[in-house]
Amino acid sequence: MPAKNDSEKCCYCGGCVGVCPAGAITLEETRIVIDESKCINCGACVKICPVGAMKLEKE
Repeated sequence: MPAKNDSEKCCYCGGCVGVCPAGAITLEETRIVIDESKCINCGACVKICPVGAMKLEKE
Protein backbone atom coordinates (compact mmCIF):
# COMPACT_ATOMS: atom_id res chain seq x y z
CA MET A 1 0.00 0.00 0.00
CA PRO A 2 1.30 3.47 -0.79
CA ALA A 3 1.95 6.37 1.53
CA LYS A 4 -1.03 8.42 2.69
CA ASN A 5 -1.31 12.08 3.64
CA ASP A 6 -3.51 13.42 6.45
CA SER A 7 -4.67 16.72 4.98
CA GLU A 8 -5.85 17.97 8.38
CA LYS A 9 -2.30 17.72 9.79
CA CYS A 10 -0.39 18.67 6.62
CA CYS A 11 1.32 22.09 6.57
CA TYR A 12 2.09 21.79 2.81
CA CYS A 13 5.80 22.48 3.27
CA GLY A 14 6.69 20.24 0.31
CA GLY A 15 9.41 18.35 2.16
CA CYS A 16 7.91 15.01 1.16
CA VAL A 17 7.96 16.03 -2.49
CA GLY A 18 11.70 16.74 -2.37
CA VAL A 19 12.71 13.49 -0.65
CA CYS A 20 10.59 11.01 -2.61
CA PRO A 21 13.08 8.94 -4.64
CA ALA A 22 10.32 7.62 -6.89
CA GLY A 23 8.84 11.03 -7.73
CA ALA A 24 5.46 9.79 -6.51
CA ILE A 25 4.50 12.91 -4.55
CA THR A 26 3.49 16.29 -5.94
CA LEU A 27 2.18 19.46 -4.31
CA GLU A 28 -0.78 21.03 -6.08
CA GLU A 29 -1.63 24.36 -4.40
CA THR A 30 -2.96 23.16 -1.03
CA ARG A 31 -3.08 19.45 -1.76
CA ILE A 32 -0.52 16.64 -1.63
CA VAL A 33 -1.05 14.13 -4.43
CA ILE A 34 0.50 10.67 -4.19
CA ASP A 35 0.76 8.59 -7.35
CA GLU A 36 0.09 5.15 -5.91
CA SER A 37 1.55 3.43 -8.97
CA LYS A 38 4.95 5.07 -8.32
CA CYS A 39 5.15 4.84 -4.50
CA ILE A 40 7.78 2.30 -3.38
CA ASN A 41 6.92 2.42 0.35
CA CYS A 42 10.40 3.57 1.34
CA GLY A 43 9.17 5.81 4.18
CA ALA A 44 11.31 8.84 3.26
CA CYS A 45 8.23 11.07 3.28
CA VAL A 46 7.20 9.80 6.71
CA LYS A 47 10.65 10.53 8.17
CA ILE A 48 10.86 14.07 6.76
CA CYS A 49 7.31 15.22 7.64
CA PRO A 50 7.57 17.79 10.47
CA VAL A 51 3.93 17.41 11.54
CA GLY A 52 3.38 13.65 11.20
CA ALA A 53 0.93 13.95 8.31
CA MET A 54 2.50 11.20 6.21
CA LYS A 55 1.94 7.52 6.98
CA LEU A 56 2.66 4.20 5.34
CA GLU A 57 -0.41 2.02 5.13
CA LYS A 58 -0.05 -1.67 5.93
CA GLU A 59 -1.27 -4.14 3.36
